[in-house]
Amino acid sequence: MISELLLWSSITLIVVAGCYNTSLFILSRRRIRRSRTDRRDRFYVFLLACLNEESVLSESLARITSLPARNFMALVIDDGSDDRTGEIALSADPALVRLHRRTPPNARRGKGAALNDGVRHLRESGLLAGHDPEDVVLCVVDADGRLDSHIVQSVDPYFDDPRTGAVQVCVRMYNRHLGLLARMQDMEFVVYGDVFQSARRFIGSVGMGGNGQFMRLSALNSLDGDGPWSDSLTEDLDLGVRLLAKGWTNQHCTTAAVSQQAVLSLRRLVRQRSRWFQGHMQSAGLVPLILRDVPTRAALDLLYHLSSPVLILLTSLLPVSFLVALGATTVASVQVGHPLVSPMWLLGPYLLSFTTAYAYGFVYAKRERELGLVRSVLLAHVFIFYGYIWFAAGWWGFWRMLTGQRGWLKTART
Repeated sequence: MISELLLWSSITLIVVAGCYNTSLFILSRRRIRRSRTDRRDRFYVFLLACLNEESVLSESLARITSLPARNFMALVIDDGSDDRTGEIALSADPALVRLHRRTPPNARRGKGAALNDGVRHLRESGLLAGHDPEDVVLCVVDADGRLDSHIVQSVDPYFDDPRTGAVQVCVRMYNRHLGLLARMQDMEFVVYGDVFQSARRFIGSVGMGGNGQFMRLSALNSLDGDGPWSDSLTEDLDLGVRLLAKGWTNQHCTTAAVSQQAVLSLRRLVRQRSRWFQGHMQSAGLVPLILRDVPTRAALDLLYHLSSPVLILLTSLLPVSFLVALGATTVASVQVGHPLVSPMWLLGPYLLSFTTAYAYGFVYAKRERELGLVRSVLLAHVFIFYGYIWFAAGWWGFWRMLTGQRGWLKTART
């Protein structure tokens, strides 16, 4: 009885999630036609919050300083590094790259704190003198972030709309060719961007990511608190919601991307995702704000999105309940001397679990044309199993929250 209850409860969750995902997939196939108005000169500032990033920072700065844009600079926020991060920043083009050092006890208090201090430095140092906050765009780039060369040209038209507060670009893995785990992370971000974020453009609930998020300075100035970013482990999620609550529009740009380094160790990957999971649970505190200040359609989608930690923990029971039911059926079949179910019985679990693989494979094949549709669909079947890492990460993050652990689990890079 208990095993049947677990099984049917899990199946119900999967069906509900499947209907939601199908709706977003259909919506994401719509295209937005955007007409360009008179061009405005905007000043772009790339913010890189760095803690011991000597292995990847040089390449990222080289790509930023070579962008074919007119008015921009990069601010490296050295968050108390004890390696060569500061030296690398100082060795870059001094006309385009500035260094802001943070020292203990203020340093190493999380990415949000470092970014807030970087914005304060921009305001107080005079680096933005003569620029209207309406025409200043800040972009958060991770230290391993590699921006497409045309990224400014792709993002800039979105800010022609004075209601646009932020734009999120696509995220890719530049080392996606180094094994199946890296490939799965690339597929994960492609699917999230090309399906979920693209659909949310029409719902009004586009979220911000930690890498490649562009924000109008005047939008950040409108937010309450000591700084734009919170001390949450997913400060980017909080920022996106608070911008929407202030009446700004978040956009998703599908024509440009920032590439980052995929994690090649399964343990490190689960550790990283446990931080994201814990941050999502912390963001439950945003629910009153969403209910009060966000338009209904976007609010409903955001509430569903914020419920994902609970849904993940509940869905993690499905493999257990399925194995229990399968074991009970096998024992009963042995006892009566013949199979109690038809082999076709396995078709149901396959359809429930892998139908989305065909949609995800189709989306990924459009980004990775050299793979082809068939290989992409096969990879998408593997991707379904890859999703199980969220079960491990979820329970780890839940345990961290129960035990009061709030430290920033920084992902080491190579």
